[in-house]
Formats: sequence, C-alpha cells, structure tokens
Amino acid sequence: MLLPSESRIAAAFQIPSPEDEVALLNRARVLQAASLRRPPALQLKGKNLGVLCSQDAEHSNSRALFERAAVELGARVTSLPRSFSELGSDREIRHSAHILGRFYDAVECLGMAPELVRQIAREASIPVYDGAASESHPTAQLAAQLGERTSLADNRRFVLQALLLGSIV
Repeated sequence: MLLPSESRIAAAFQIPSPEDEVALLNRARVLQAASLRRPPALQLKGKNLGVLCSQDAEHSNSRALFERAAVELGARVTSLPRSFSELGSDREIRHSAHILGRFYDAVECLGMAPELVRQIAREASIPVYDGAASESHPTAQLAAQLGERTSLADNRRFVLQALLLGSIV
C-alpha cells in the first residue's frame, strides 16, 4: 500500500482496497499483540518524518497521534510550518516538494487542500499522507475492527503505525 508514486497518491484520497485493508489490519493486529508483551520495535529508527499543519487546536490531536505513532517506532518527527501550504506558484510547490523528498522519508499533511497534497505527493518521491492521523481518514474506521483488547485510541495508533510500516520500510 502506498509504495509506487501513483499508488501513494490514490491511497491518500480513496478508501483503501479490501486487500489493502486486510494487510493493514493484519499488521495492526501484530503491533497490538506485541504491545501487550513489550514496547514496539524501533523499525523506523533513522527515518525522518514531517508533519505539515497549522499549530491550531483543530489539528493538534491528529498531529500528536501521528508523532506518537512514529516516535514509538523510532522515527524522528518534525512539525513543518503551515506557510508551505500557502505557496503560490506551481514552481514554488514543486521546488518545496523536492526539498521535502530529500530531507524526509514521509510527510503527513493535515488540513491542506487535497489538490495541494496530490501535487506534493507527485513531486516529493516519498509517501505523502493526506490526514492519515485525522478522525475522518479511512484508517480511523479500521481501528474499531481491532477489538476491545486495547483502547480505541491505542487501536488508532496501531493502524497508523501499520500504515507507516507498510509504506516507509
């Protein structure tokens, strides 16, 4: 899920295919079961992830969820200024997306226009998520399918971690 550039773009804007959902849930179940025994493995150690969003309260929970999910897997997460989403020309966006692709292994975009996220994904050559940590993303609904062994908040984190592992590693 999300590996080739075109798949990465499509997955950010559509509900995952049934096969992708099954794979994502299977990875999340492994993470869930492992969490009951030991801390998560640092499978994203050495990876740098960026979060493009404003600092307002509207996206703070989603940003915190993304950061926790990634950091628990060993990644470093940097919050990037929202001003990126206010770039005017296609040239500026292309240039900035190329820079993101050089410095980060993946980028989460929260509260940005879908067309801008698609453009970043086309140019950055890394996984670009369109609100994967937000409550409205299709992955949030998958968390309920993990059952009640762990809290819904933890289940959301496991699904997000499964997405990160499936698209970055």
